[in-house]
Amino acid sequence: MFATSIILSLALLAEGALAAFGLTTSSNRYKVDTNGGLVFEVNRANGDITSLLFNGVEYQGTSKASGINSGLGTSQVSAETINNKYIKITAKASSLPVTHYYIAKPDDSTIYMATYITGEVDPGELRWLARLRQGVLPTGVHGDVGNTIGCTAFEGKDTFRCTNGQTRCKMYTSDRFIDDQIHGVSGSNVAVWMIMPGTAYETSAGGPFMRDINSQTGSDQELYWYMNSGHVRTEPWRFGLMGPYAMRFTKGDEPSAELDTSFFDGLSIQGYVPANQRGTVSGSASGVSSEFETVVHWYNDKAQYWAGASNGSFKSPLMKTGSYTMKLYKGEYEVAKDTVAVTAGSDTKKDIASTEPNPSIVWRIGNFDGKPLELKNGDKIERMHPTDTRMSSWGGAYTVGQSTARDFPMALFSKAGGTAKVNFNLASNQVRDLTLRVGTTLSFKGGRPSVAIGSWTGKDPGAPTLIDSRGVTRGAYRGYGEVYTWTVPASALKAGQNTLTLGVYGSGDSEYLSANYIIDAVELQGPAAS
Repeated sequence: MFATSIILSLALLAEGALAAFGLTTSSNRYKVDTNGGLVFEVNRANGDITSLLFNGVEYQGTSKASGINSGLGTSQVSAETINNKYIKITAKASSLPVTHYYIAKPDDSTIYMATYITGEVDPGELRWLARLRQGVLPTGVHGDVGNTIGCTAFEGKDTFRCTNGQTRCKMYTSDRFIDDQIHGVSGSNVAVWMIMPGTAYETSAGGPFMRDINSQTGSDQELYWYMNSGHVRTEPWRFGLMGPYAMRFTKGDEPSAELDTSFFDGLSIQGYVPANQRGTVSGSASGVSSEFETVVHWYNDKAQYWAGASNGSFKSPLMKTGSYTMKLYKGEYEVAKDTVAVTAGSDTKKDIASTEPNPSIVWRIGNFDGKPLELKNGDKIERMHPTDTRMSSWGGAYTVGQSTARDFPMALFSKAGGTAKVNFNLASNQVRDLTLRVGTTLSFKGGRPSVAIGSWTGKDPGAPTLIDSRGVTRGAYRGYGEVYTWTVPASALKAGQNTLTLGVYGSGDSEYLSANYIIDAVELQGPAAS
């Protein structure tokens, strides 16, 4: 009787242990119970996640697994428990330059991750992709902007039109890296979140204003974190460790983006640099009007960081040691550039001040802030196609002193939408050589401004550096940010009314895939009327 009781007690203890924090190994999978409501399984042959069970409900999609890109393929996959506190699964791809890590902590419904790369990854992008069950997680990032169910592809394979004339694309779920520390998909009393805390973006490319796909809603609910891609790519890839980052399950509440990943210090993660081997930069950022966001950006070929300035002061995140280019932005418009060196354990003091000129202007449309959002359709372009029925007409006329920025188009196309005209008056003292300045944020297919006033036509400035990626039709507005200037001769001007016509040099394909450019601001520099 006593022996039976002992056996029964041991059996109950064993049964309880299976439900506690722990790692179970079978011939083809590793099973991790976080004891925080989340149980997940990893394929031992390729490192894919094949099951995501949260509070007894399966959220992993049925058609494809979750993992890096479309899967690492054959990999060396190992698992270990560290100090009875952490479970670490390592997947080293056999044919790709990628090693991926999964980390679990007790009583935490989070999969912590990091991805180490030593080269570019075919097919030219690096992403974490969780393929989840759309039926229980129907709402994507920014609602339905990436929901393609019942809609038909009309531009490439990724941009869709629905029966109500609205458009959908997974690119419309994107946010600027500087704003995107957390995003998620949700359902009834459940949500799954990607969290990119601290310096998670340090080895990505593109800077603080880069943006990329966050979700897509179709047969699966796809939740992404894009680390690198060719989507409006403006700088080369960086190699090393991406992250740490995490995927967290909740009962619907949004968790804090301030995720503590300092425990990675003791996990032997390749490429990981602990806090005590990093330094910071702090100082003042001056010369940017308070009406604009002030951003400081540091980068070299190995890392990138950024920080906003508050009341003129800034402090960087913890940075890897080395020499960096340091830039100051008014909004997203570069106004200063310098260099700085970072040393471990030190806070380097470095001030930066705007060098933006402040010329006398006759008129200006928009703001030179690197963004077209105040112009016509600029409030919609991040979330829909230029042909969406909710868009206003393109092209049009603007009258200085009467129109608002919302009357001037944020983009011009060589084969759609027409030109933009600016009607303006000059006093007799302003009829002299003037400077016309057109700021752009992104060009497609070599699109650049054509300008004409009266009998004068400005010289073609030539095609800008090509970014071989769709931009404005997929919600992107930031590229290299070319600014063009022309001297308008006095002979082209007259006292009274004048008209500037802005068009597009370049050809490209049809309609909204023709050569185009996005406008930041337009100004005519010269003396005030007297």
